[in-house]
Amino acid sequence: MGFFELSSYSSKSSVTALKWLGFVAAIWVQAISGNNYTFSNYSDALKSLMNLTQLELNNLSVAKDVGKAFGLLAGFASDKLPTWVILLIGSVEGLVGYGAQWLVVSETIKPLPYWQMCIFLCMGGNSTTWMNTAVLVTCIRNFRRNRGPVSGILKGYVGLSTAIFTDVCAALFSDDAASFLVMLAVVPFAVCLVAAVFLRESPPASTSSEEKEETQFFWVFNAVAVVVALYLLAYDFIPSPSAVLSEAFSAILMVLLASPLGVPVYIYFKNRSRPGSDVEGQVGENTEPLLLAAAVAATEGEDKAAVAVEEEVVVEVKRGQPLIGEEHTIVEALKTIDFWVLFVSFLCGVGTGLAVQNNMGQIGLALGYTDVSIFVSLISIWGFFGRIVSGTVSEYFIKKAGTPRPLWNAAAQILMAFGFVILALAVPGSLYIGSILVGICYGIRIAISVPTASELFGLKYYGLIYNILILNLPLGSFLFSGLLAGILYDMEATPTAGGGNTCVGAHCYRTTFVVMAVACIIGFGLDILLSIRTKAVYTKIYASKKSKKSSAPSNGRRQILN
Repeated sequence: MGFFELSSYSSKSSVTALKWLGFVAAIWVQAISGNNYTFSNYSDALKSLMNLTQLELNNLSVAKDVGKAFGLLAGFASDKLPTWVILLIGSVEGLVGYGAQWLVVSETIKPLPYWQMCIFLCMGGNSTTWMNTAVLVTCIRNFRRNRGPVSGILKGYVGLSTAIFTDVCAALFSDDAASFLVMLAVVPFAVCLVAAVFLRESPPASTSSEEKEETQFFWVFNAVAVVVALYLLAYDFIPSPSAVLSEAFSAILMVLLASPLGVPVYIYFKNRSRPGSDVEGQVGENTEPLLLAAAVAATEGEDKAAVAVEEEVVVEVKRGQPLIGEEHTIVEALKTIDFWVLFVSFLCGVGTGLAVQNNMGQIGLALGYTDVSIFVSLISIWGFFGRIVSGTVSEYFIKKAGTPRPLWNAAAQILMAFGFVILALAVPGSLYIGSILVGICYGIRIAISVPTASELFGLKYYGLIYNILILNLPLGSFLFSGLLAGILYDMEATPTAGGGNTCVGAHCYRTTFVVMAVACIIGFGLDILLSIRTKAVYTKIYASKKSKKSSAPSNGRRQILN
């Protein structure tokens, strides 16, 4: 629930509009909650101010990602606290974590001891887990019959958030690291205050007509998101934009981000203009009461049955360990082979992708690029396309043929392995190609794994299950960034005055890229295994959707009434 209940929301039209307004607020939260992926934009400033080696710098990035390990707290809280409280906790924590980093980078205070910086980076990293949990749990429950598009759109905006922060900072503050950190501290806090008012749990779609309407509106949100992504991409390739152009870019971007508000406004006035649009209201005066009651009861029974079949997948009550596709407690989920297959395959994808994002500043310098902001934006924008397309396409193929969602993760793992091979070869333009491929595949992994977990283990404890999976972010960051990339880079680097080091050349990260390519191939095998093991679940989902569609409840109602 929000801060308060409004009596004007008592009507069905207002409740529906409020649900979509909450989704728009969720989009805004996700558009500013990817700040964890922006470390490379200010990591060089930290490295020089604190005289760090690459291993020490990478361990700072690991501390940032370790914050996600405490996302388990957000998972527990999601079943106990209202959405607005969870959002406020995350926003305040981010304000403190990134605010302290700004004080150091802006040289307002002297550099803090290393362990204290680790704590503040950890707080910044943990702040997003509260935001993401509040948004994903609430929206997946509100739109549970369109989980793929919901995940794709929301996670797509997370992917865009890095480009939004990077491009706006470049446009307004000339890539100043201190100004960038001010944005990371203040903007998420303000947006979460707005979202806390409007984002709340609402009744999900209960009929096939409502589900169809949801799908249509999700296409609108997809189109707006694509326009935003293309707009950001176009700006990235403008050489040395003028101050006027930069300000105009920022203003237009704000308008584009506000444009999804048109959907709830349209729904509100559409429903208000047709107050008697329900079938019962339309035919109540012209139909015999008994015949009408029979028609309504039959339709409601079909709709409830369809919802039950889809949400539970397996509707029989089982004793002992539940089947995959049924509601699982945390302990029951952790006892399944499928959970750990999903967990390790997720590690292979997001751990390697996160290592590239954390080390992009040094990867760019090693390959001769002094400014890596364009590569950070490329990963962000193409990660968006991976998230938004995979969410919608995977949902379509489930409805069309019962295709297991993990198959898309398998395809992404192979493509990401190819991207790492390109980066290892260090041919001209390889950093552009590698950034695009890593971005796409990282986005697919994030977007596909979110609804997959809810489909295999249920929605009751989804907040906690999601945050257990997210443990792969700090674990992957530690293994692939803190240990693998950091140690191998320092072995190749040359010490510099003041205690730091530097490395220039393709050899700096070649072995790291090869090892990560092998990890992706292992992840591919695990995703294929999970697809085989969960085929029956997706076959049942497909059968329930097909049965519901063929029964055409609304048509049956009209035939009885006629």
